[in-house]
Amino acid sequence: MGLGLRIALAALSRPAHHAYADDHPAQVADLHVPRGDGPFPVAVMLHGGYWHAAYGKLTTRPLAADLARRGLATWNVEYRRLGRNQGGGWPATFDDVATAIDHLGLLSDPRLDLSRVTVVGHSAGGQLAFWAAGRGGLPSGAPGAAPSVVVRDVVALAPVTDLAGAGRVVHALLGGSPQQVPERFAQADPKHRLPLGVPMLLVHALDDATVSVRQSRSYVAAARAAGDDVSFLEPDVGGHRGVIDPGSDAWRTAAEWLAKQTAAPLTATRSVTGTSI
Repeated sequence: MGLGLRIALAALSRPAHHAYADDHPAQVADLHVPRGDGPFPVAVMLHGGYWHAAYGKLTTRPLAADLARRGLATWNVEYRRLGRNQGGGWPATFDDVATAIDHLGLLSDPRLDLSRVTVVGHSAGGQLAFWAAGRGGLPSGAPGAAPSVVVRDVVALAPVTDLAGAGRVVHALLGGSPQQVPERFAQADPKHRLPLGVPMLLVHALDDATVSVRQSRSYVAAARAAGDDVSFLEPDVGGHRGVIDPGSDAWRTAAEWLAKQTAAPLTATRSVTGTSI
């Protein structure tokens, strides 16, 4: 089954729908919870799409459903993005991600184990995932500082890890160039936030033509040099979207890593064609 069909079928599912703020219709998240009483570890899902409004959380709903089947509750987050008069960018996009994660504590849901929270991000969502995991180290008063729900692990799928090299779209996201708003790049660019201080897994296909695997290679090397615990998987094929296909070997390996990190039940392991570094 192709990814497009999986996304279409996922649109028919009915997870619990929550508004985590009241300022904009995009400030919503879907909660997928496994059967049973829990408490279950929680995966926060952040979709990609170069921070643009044309892309939304429906693209990561198949992954959210897959993790729920594996024993993890999943919080699939929407956030304000660039375009369509959403008002996304700095600080709105970052405020939304932080508010959505902290809102988990306000749900008071006994099925959720908030001592075991992982953030999973694809592409631009990978950049946001690294930022979310490092919120505790942000300067006082910065967007997202002083989290009430702390992220324990990160899974980054074909992530954007070099904002300074991403060009005009990031200038629109942060409201200027690195020379114009250096403090924003210092807070948002993953390579400037090392060491992150939490275990990380990066998965990036060798044939990704949208975000070069060289970004992840460079980030992994820098993170390890800074003392971080980093695992890296580089499948030979899959392109930019294969890593978010729940039927792919790369995603299954990522889900199994996540399940092991959170002590959730594992499913049968399948080998991945590629390089684990």
